[in-house]
Parts: sequence; C-alpha cells; structure tokens
Amino acid sequence: MKELSDEMIMQKVALGNLDLLKVLFDRHHEHVYNFLYKMSGDSMLSEDLTQDTFYKLIKYRNSYKNGSFLAWLFTIARNNLKTHFTRNHQNHDDIDILEFKPVENGETDKENYSHLQKALNKLDSSDRELIILNRFQEVRYEELAEIVGSTPGAVKTRVCRVLKKLKNIYLENI
Repeated sequence: MKELSDEMIMQKVALGNLDLLKVLFDRHHEHVYNFLYKMSGDSMLSEDLTQDTFYKLIKYRNSYKNGSFLAWLFTIARNNLKTHFTRNHQNHDDIDILEFKPVENGETDKENYSHLQKALNKLDSSDRELIILNRFQEVRYEELAEIVGSTPGAVKTRVCRVLKKLKNIYLENI
C-alpha cells in the first residue's frame, strides 16, 4: 500500500473498500491529533476529535470528490474542533478562545517553546491555524487553500505576512 497515494486509497474507500481506511489512519492520525492538540491544548479532547474525524471520513466518504485528501481530512478535523467549541462553550462562538500548545515528547524541553507559544497565542486564531498547519503539520499551500477556501497564492502571501508578524511578536518577548 505504500505505493498508492492517499487520493487513490480514499477513492477505493469511497467505493466501499473500508479495509484500506487503516492505511489512511496509520499515515495521518498523528498529524490530525497534533493539529487538534496544538489548537486546543487538551489531549483527551484531541484524541476524541481525531477519532471522530476518522469516523466522519467513513460516514461522508461518498462526498470525497477526488481532490487533495489532506485538505479534505484537515477540513473535517478543523470543522470538528469548531463544532465542539460551538456546542460546549456557550459564551464562545469562535475558535479564538484556543491557544497554541506544544506537543510534549521525551526530548522536548518546555522552555524551548515558551517564547514561541506566547508569540503564537498573540496571533489571531485564523493566523495561528495557518502557521500550525503549514509549518508544524507541513500542509502545502495548495492544500491549505482548499481548507480555508482561498487561492494558493493568497495563502502563501498570508503565511508570509503572518510569519513576519510572528517574528516581530517573538522578538518583542525575548
């Protein structure tokens, strides 16, 4: 299955071959989890939403229209996150309440991320989301454009501007 692209596998899943979903899950569940965790800061919520993302991938597999699989997958993940906060936080109608949280691992030192985390938290949620998807999850500009409903050129320009803004905020906090 390594030789098949995500798009080819998803086409087969959409046609009813649900056994191939395991390949997509194995390839992408960590990326989805990391994105959700960095946006929410809640590991249990991120696990639940990751599972729900793949459940919805199965449920809505017929709506996949042979585009970029990653764009489609991350669109489902970010919609899950927005839906969760809309349903469970009556005072918050937007994803703006979320702060960036670094994913901890054995080699990661909290101090290495503290300045970056503070700087990321000062960005608007839509800007923060673009940076997390592009720089941390390595989602390409073309796929980001599909996710946010824009053009690749506009997304590239926006990411560049947000990175400059992030740099200025970061340097102010040092």
